[in-house]
Amino acid sequence: MGRDAIAVVPSAPVRQRNNDVEYNYRQDSDFYYLTGFSEPDAVAVLIPGREAAEYVLFVRERNREREIWDGKRAGPDGAVEEYGADDAFPITDIDEILPGMLEGRQRVFYTMGLNQEFDQRVIGWVNSLRAQARSGMHPPQEFVALDHALHDMRLFKSRAEVSLMRRAGQIGADAHVRGMRFCRPGRMEYEVMAELLHEFNRHGADIPTTPSSAAAPTAACCTTATTARGLNDGDLAAGGCGLRIWLLRLRHYAHLPCERPLHARTAGRV
Repeated sequence: MGRDAIAVVPSAPVRQRNNDVEYNYRQDSDFYYLTGFSEPDAVAVLIPGREAAEYVLFVRERNREREIWDGKRAGPDGAVEEYGADDAFPITDIDEILPGMLEGRQRVFYTMGLNQEFDQRVIGWVNSLRAQARSGMHPPQEFVALDHALHDMRLFKSRAEVSLMRRAGQIGADAHVRGMRFCRPGRMEYEVMAELLHEFNRHGADIPTTPSSAAAPTAACCTTATTARGLNDGDLAAGGCGLRIWLLRLRHYAHLPCERPLHARTAGRV
């Protein structure tokens, strides 16, 4: 990045399912890779060479009433103590604080296009500094895509990361063996999927994608959505899933497809 640059990395937004019901929250992969912070409404700022703090987090404040419904929040103090930030501020103060961090930096590392609402906020902060250039402000002169550099970093795995990838693969393999042993005529597709999910959850693994479990005489791929169809003798039972496990700031995935002919005489055997 260089000491004249700044990186701004927002968390993934919360997605509304219907009315006041939200989809299960999944943190942005890049944000999680850098911070290990799993809460929404957060922004990480990396400022090389800044004396006050080089790694800053903006997070939600503690709120006893909301935490009853949404779960515990780290708050600014927890962001420093538990997640290693040099400094942390309430996310509600970002409009007052972040423009000052942008001032004097030549380049802004930021990934445009993933969150249009936040894109406009970043552009607005930079434009507000440009409007004050005659007053001595020094606004950033260049936007640089952060994802290219960050994704190159993620290609190189530490021993701990390789160990997690192997663990994820083993859990996925065990889940498929469990699903194959469960398969027999008369079982339902959603029952097979439940076996996969049970194996993931009992090992503390999460899923980045929804598992699929389908059976039909021509079910030749694992992308078919799970339905309430029953398994019949002679069907090809196909299942596919991805899972993730994490430790501190590390998150890794394994994706394992599986196809198995289903016959009454071999059902339940692997």
